[in-house]
Amino acid sequence: MRSSEGIKKFEELEEFENFVEFENENIIDLWQPLEFNIDKNYEYISKSKIFSMVSNLIYYGIAYPILKVLLKIIYDLRIEGKENLENIKGGAISVSNHVLFLDCAMVGLALGKRKVYYTTQEASFKIPFVRKLIKYLRAIPIPKSIENRKYFIKELDKTLKEGNIVHFYPEAALWPYCNKIRKFKNGAFDLAVRNSVPIVPIVFTFREPTGYRKIFKTKKDVTVKILKPIECEDGGNSKEKVEKLKEKVSLEMKRQLVKNEER
Repeated sequence: MRSSEGIKKFEELEEFENFVEFENENIIDLWQPLEFNIDKNYEYISKSKIFSMVSNLIYYGIAYPILKVLLKIIYDLRIEGKENLENIKGGAISVSNHVLFLDCAMVGLALGKRKVYYTTQEASFKIPFVRKLIKYLRAIPIPKSIENRKYFIKELDKTLKEGNIVHFYPEAALWPYCNKIRKFKNGAFDLAVRNSVPIVPIVFTFREPTGYRKIFKTKKDVTVKILKPIECEDGGNSKEKVEKLKEKVSLEMKRQLVKNEER
C-alpha cells in the first residue's frame, strides 16, 4: 500500500465494489432437485454421539488426508499465516472470500485440527448425496426465513461458547476466481460482536503455475493466507461495532489482495 501502484489497485477494488451488480447472486447455478425446509425444530448441529463419531471419522480420517493431497495436486495449494492462529484458544469466527467450489476444504486444511462449522446456503442441501456428506462435514444451512434465523443464531452462539470456529462467506455468493473483495453482509460480524470473539480473515489469492505445471495447467494455482485475528473495538452501540468490525476486516483483506498483486 506504500507505492502509488498499490494505492491505484486499492482504488480499483473500491470502484469495483461500488458498481458491481447482483453481487449476492451465484454466477454458477447449482442443480437442486430435492426439497429442503428448515423449521424451528431443525437440528443444525446433531447432538447424537454416534453422529459425532462418524462425523469426526469422515472429517479427520477420510476427507482431511485425501483433500490435503488432492488440493496440492490440483492447485499446488499453499497455506500461509498459520502462526496467526496460535493465540486463539476459545471460539472464533473465520471469514473468507468465496471464489472456488472447494474453498471450504481449503479453509479446513488451513485451520488444521480446530473444530470448524461451515455456514452455507440452503441450496447446498437440495443436492442428492451432497446434502448427507456436507452434514457430516459440519455444514450448517443458513435459513432464508427471518423467523428461523433466531434458532440458527442460538445454535451458533452455543458452538462458539464451546470453543469452536464458525466459518462464514460474508460475500454470500460464489464467484469463481474473482480477484476482488466484494461487499460484505453483516451476519458474521454481528455474531462476533454478540459473542465477543475475534474474526480470523482468510484470503484466497491466485498465482500463475510454474515449472512443469505450466504445461498442463489452464487455471491458476491457489494460496491461502491467514491474517491476524481482529477483535471487536470497544465503544459505540452494537450496530456501530458491527459496522466498524466489518469495515476493518474488509480493508485488511483488500490490502492482502493488493500485496499479492505487487509480488
